[in-house]
Amino acid sequence: MSVLRSLAFYVIFYLGSIVYTSGSLIALPFDVPLFRRIVRGWSRWQRTCARWLLGMEVRIEGSGPVEGPVLYAIKHESFFEAIDMPALFDLPVVFAKEQLFRIPLWGPAAAAYGIVPVEREAGARALRAMIASAKAYSDTGRPLVIFPEGTRVPHGTEPPLQAGFAGLYKLLGLPVVPVAVDSGPLYHRRWKRSGPITYRFGEPIPPGLKREEVEARVHAAINALNRDPSVV
Repeated sequence: MSVLRSLAFYVIFYLGSIVYTSGSLIALPFDVPLFRRIVRGWSRWQRTCARWLLGMEVRIEGSGPVEGPVLYAIKHESFFEAIDMPALFDLPVVFAKEQLFRIPLWGPAAAAYGIVPVEREAGARALRAMIASAKAYSDTGRPLVIFPEGTRVPHGTEPPLQAGFAGLYKLLGLPVVPVAVDSGPLYHRRWKRSGPITYRFGEPIPPGLKREEVEARVHAAINALNRDPSVV
């Protein structure tokens, strides 16, 4: 049954993704608010397909999203949460690998929506440009989102945070809200499984802490669901 569900999901979600992405680019030159609604609609489309075709549902634990400019530091176990950000937050600005911007249709749409490219091997000039871009978005009230482990990791593993996270935290001067997620066992597999995907929001962490303290607090919070005995 999981094979049939997964095949149906791949066909319906990705065909719909082409429609949403193409539609967003058509709308962009004429109506930016419509463009943004279409992007959010694509994100919600994934939730709809996951719910009705795969039997997955999204659960929120903790206080949930907060008001005002903030940096969300989120566990990254699958593509689910990467695609889900516009459904979870209001106009989020996500730090994403520069290579993703080369994807046809999606790349131009992501750049126009407000995704900040991360060039890991870039020099100081590129880093300053990235920080300036992030600050400009934050000044408009949009939340920033980073996956501080740098890439998708298997559920149950707790790799150290990438060095760039502490630098962003210091330079942006924003509170950090750590978020755990347990999508890996259900979504990050060829034949997907049904069940709940949980976001667990930690308490906001104020700006200005020492690197060791903020990294320890974020690391513990984003891995909270790894140690939850209810997660298989």
